[in-house]
Amino acid sequence: MQLIAYIIIYPILWLISILPFRLLYTLSDVICFFLYRIFGYRKSIVKSNLRLVFPDKSEKEIKTITFKFYKHLCDLFLEMIKTLTISKTQLNKRFVIKDLDAVKQLESYNTSIILMYGHYASYEWSTVIQTYTNLAGLGIYKKIANKYFDKLVRRIRSKYKTELIHSKKALPKIAELNTINDHRMIAFLSDQSPKYKSNNVWLDFMDIKIPCFVGAEVTAKKYNYPVGFLKIDKVKRGHYEADIVILSKNPSEEPNFKITERFNTLLEQQIKAKPEFYLWTHKRWKHKDKKPK
Repeated sequence: MQLIAYIIIYPILWLISILPFRLLYTLSDVICFFLYRIFGYRKSIVKSNLRLVFPDKSEKEIKTITFKFYKHLCDLFLEMIKTLTISKTQLNKRFVIKDLDAVKQLESYNTSIILMYGHYASYEWSTVIQTYTNLAGLGIYKKIANKYFDKLVRRIRSKYKTELIHSKKALPKIAELNTINDHRMIAFLSDQSPKYKSNNVWLDFMDIKIPCFVGAEVTAKKYNYPVGFLKIDKVKRGHYEADIVILSKNPSEEPNFKITERFNTLLEQQIKAKPEFYLWTHKRWKHKDKKPK
């Protein structure tokens, strides 16, 4: 069944990927209408998250942010599909790294580097950063149940010197690369919600205490890899700009979880400025009431 589903769906995805951007975003608007108006996909979760982190906003404001978010979500989904066939030239025009000096500064440490970022703006197109650096990439992701679509996602995200590794195999892979001095730019989507455990690290995110994913910081401190935050902004529809903000040059000297706190603060600033570009469909605050006393 997995192969049959892939055989049926893949040609549709490919046809979508070759659409000119004008038609791609027209299709996005159509999908948004059905997703938001007809099916209400996870709308209750989105509004619940927004009310939680923006208690001072009115219902009218929450509704406006929600609609803008769904427009962005549909764009994001179709842009991911577009990556199947988009050229490197096109992608470099649409996802621009503004400060190349920061990239060179991280490269100058002559070691692997950690890049932390969140589910904000275009995290899918962020793989183009590898075209700006001499370092090969290592991206950590969660495996998709359908092995054929899993292979497709790995192919899409591995176009520019990036190797994808399943999250359960990431730490052994990083240790292996460190042993052989194979320097990489290691990407962590660091705003994901970890599984609830009694020993979770609880930090503030959007002014709410929740368990936080600290894998990036723990890895950085273990090997003393410098850490940067990939700050991505949506300039206009289909166009993004990114900066790399240095979070720590010597992680092993940092107090525990200080790097993660800095990351949370920078991501919060973006979310509060333009909340519609964050991924509100995820249950990011689902464990907020479980903190051990």
